[in-house]
Amino acid sequence: MAITRSELARKAGSSTDSKMNDNIDATVPSKAAMEQAMGSRFALGDIGNIGAKVSSLTLDPLKKNGAIKKEILGQQPAITRQKTITRRALAQAVTMAPPAAPAVTAATSLSSLSTSVKATALKTEVYCDFKKRLFVRHHYLDGADITGKMRSILVDWLCQVHHRFHLLQETLYLTVAIIDRYLQEKPVIRNKLQLVGVTAMLLASKYEEMFAPEVADFVYITDNAYSKADIREMERDILRTLNFSFGKPLCLHFLRRNSKAGQVDATKHTLAKYMMELTITEYDMVHLPPSQIAAAALYLSIKLLDNSPWTETLAYYSTYSEDHLQPLATKLAGLVHKAETSKLTAIRTKYSTSKLMKISQIPELKSPLITELAGQAS
Repeated sequence: MAITRSELARKAGSSTDSKMNDNIDATVPSKAAMEQAMGSRFALGDIGNIGAKVSSLTLDPLKKNGAIKKEILGQQPAITRQKTITRRALAQAVTMAPPAAPAVTAATSLSSLSTSVKATALKTEVYCDFKKRLFVRHHYLDGADITGKMRSILVDWLCQVHHRFHLLQETLYLTVAIIDRYLQEKPVIRNKLQLVGVTAMLLASKYEEMFAPEVADFVYITDNAYSKADIREMERDILRTLNFSFGKPLCLHFLRRNSKAGQVDATKHTLAKYMMELTITEYDMVHLPPSQIAAAALYLSIKLLDNSPWTETLAYYSTYSEDHLQPLATKLAGLVHKAETSKLTAIRTKYSTSKLMKISQIPELKSPLITELAGQAS
C-alpha cells in the first residue's frame, strides 16, 4: 500500500519526538566518567591535539552527491598534525631566548620596567630625548641686573618655603628650572626677583601637587611685598614666555632610575639626593644636564659609603662611565665641604632631620676622601 505524504510526515515527526524524549531522559555523565572517556586534561595544562580524529562526515556526503567537482576543488592539501606547544615548553623557549641587551643581563630587576624589546627601545629613546630638552645656558645672567649670588640666595629661601609648605620634592626642582628658564629669556630687575621665585613655585605646585598652595599663601610668605594681582600678572608673563611648557626631566627622575638599576639602599639614595640638591643653589652648575648630576651624585655616594664599583649596569642605564663622572663628582665633593661653613643653610638643615636619616651629619661627609676631592675642586 502506498504511503501518502501526510502519513510520512507524521511518522517522521513521531520519530523525532521519541529521539528528543530519549535525549531528555538520558542522564548527564559524571565528570569522572567524562575524563575516563575523553582522557584527563587539566585546566591550563598540556592541551595537545595528537591523535585527534576527524569525522568522515564532513566531506564524504559532498563527494557522494557530487556537489563539489574535483576540477573545481582541486587537489586537497595534506593535513599535517603538529603538537600543540605546552606552557612548560613555552616557558623554556622564552628562557632560552637571547636578551635584548646582553651587556646588561645582570640588571634583571629592571625587567619590570618593560617586557618587550619595542618598549625598551622606546624607553631609551625617550630617556635620551629628556637629556637634551629645555637646556639652560651657562652664565646666562652675564650682563643682567640679577647676579648669580642673588639667585643662590633666592633658591635657598625658596627651599625654606618649600619645606614649610610640605611640598613634593619634584616641586622644588621644577621651581628652580622655571626660574632659570624665565630669567634667561626675560630681563628682571632686582626688586622683582622674589616675585619671580614665588610665582615659579606657584606654577610648579599647580603642575606637581594635588593640592597647591593658594596665591594668598605666597602673598603672606613674602610679608605682603607683592599683591595677589602682582603674582597673577607675573604668572601670565611666565606662562607666555615659556610657551606653557613645564614638562622637564629633573635630577630626581634620573636618580630614581639609576638607584633602581644599581639596587642601591636607602642610605646611598638619600645621600645622593642631598648632594644633588646642593647643586640647585649653584649658579655655575645650571647648565649641566640633570642626568649627569644625578649619576655623579650617586657615584660619589657609593664611593663614600662602601667604595663599591660603578658597575656596567649603572653605566648602561645612566649612560655615563666612571671616567665621565669623576670631574663632576669632584665638584660635588667641593659643595659638600663648602656646605659645612656656608651661610646658605636651608638644604643642610633640611637633611639633618631624622626624616631624611640625618644624612647631612654622617661622618663620611668629613672623610679624607671628601677633603681630598674638595681640594682638587678648588
